[in-house]
Amino acid sequence: MTTHRWTVRVRLTALYSVLFLVAGAALLTITYFLLARALTSQQVDQTLVVAGSSSAVVAARAVPANSGLDLTALPTGLTAEEQEEAESRWQLAQKLQQEFRADTLGSLVQQGVIALVAVAVAGTSLAWLAAGRTLRPLQHITATARRIAERNLHERIGLTGPRDELRRLADTFDDMLARLDAAFAAQRRFAANASHELRTPLAINRTLIEVALSRPHPSAEVRQLGETMLAVNARHEALIDGLLLLARSDQEITDPVPVDLTEIVTRLVRAARPEAAAAGVELTLTARAAPTSGDPVLLERLVQNLLQNAVTYNVSPGSVEVTCGPGRLVVTNTGPPIAGYEVDRLFEPFQRLTDRVGSARGTGLGLSIVRTVARAHGGDVTAEPGPAGGLRVTVTV
Repeated sequence: MTTHRWTVRVRLTALYSVLFLVAGAALLTITYFLLARALTSQQVDQTLVVAGSSSAVVAARAVPANSGLDLTALPTGLTAEEQEEAESRWQLAQKLQQEFRADTLGSLVQQGVIALVAVAVAGTSLAWLAAGRTLRPLQHITATARRIAERNLHERIGLTGPRDELRRLADTFDDMLARLDAAFAAQRRFAANASHELRTPLAINRTLIEVALSRPHPSAEVRQLGETMLAVNARHEALIDGLLLLARSDQEITDPVPVDLTEIVTRLVRAARPEAAAAGVELTLTARAAPTSGDPVLLERLVQNLLQNAVTYNVSPGSVEVTCGPGRLVVTNTGPPIAGYEVDRLFEPFQRLTDRVGSARGTGLGLSIVRTVARAHGGDVTAEPGPAGGLRVTVTV
């Protein structure tokens, strides 16, 4: 496992463990040199070593262990054998002192290494717990951010505790969420209010045009102009309805109810078959039980938009395959080839393959509404171009 794949907790644990080892090794090394110095400079009382060798009595004097026997301190009149015995006992004392020093330092190293390993194991466990406790606020921030990204911008982290770096990070994130929530709410209110304001003049225009056409014996030019204006007015009304629905579906479902997605899909596929047959498109359905919960009106509009797009942007003869299962809806259609890099653009408002706003076959909001409705129900939508043309759209709810 390479270091760049380690989690932050693992890296902190490794760092703490290394610091434990370095500190323990440094302490053991310092202790070793201090003890070695103390043992080397340890003084030995020659009286205790030489006393008892015949009649030889050395004057009480402490000397370093690595020094030789002070022969001038021996009483005069000693025989050569007594002096040799005193020298031999002193050499033995030096040898015992060296062995004691070596054994002591060796035991220190051996026991110190064992203790260091034990401390390293315990330190690693403590480091793991300490790293987890340190990162707990970050885990809370991450979990909250994930829930906010999946659902809505109304939730806040609300981290409590001392005003440290993590608390300031959480508060900054909450402030950012508040500003984003206010901005999106203002955008939705603007779209909804503008759409409502525009519906009234459009309704008045439609009424005036219908009244003008209902007059007896209108000229052919007036009738053609009126029908054209009615078609344009209907398209504008559909656009406004789409904006209203887009603004509504971009919010969390606050009161979901049990819904059978299969029932919605089956009913709308049955209703769309005459239009598909008139366009030379064969519409097939494969469905299993798909119970879910949400807003039935929004889910119905999601399915309706997918079917309309699949039939409208198709070829003749062509086909549309609808597959519905638990939490999943797939709509595949034939049609002109679509480049892979253009697929994501189709889910943006007012975006089409041919142009941006010039198509007369739709409002450019169909797939945008599909995506917002799917996300409002805790799901998402993906699309991929077919190998021979067309599009495969997969919705999860």
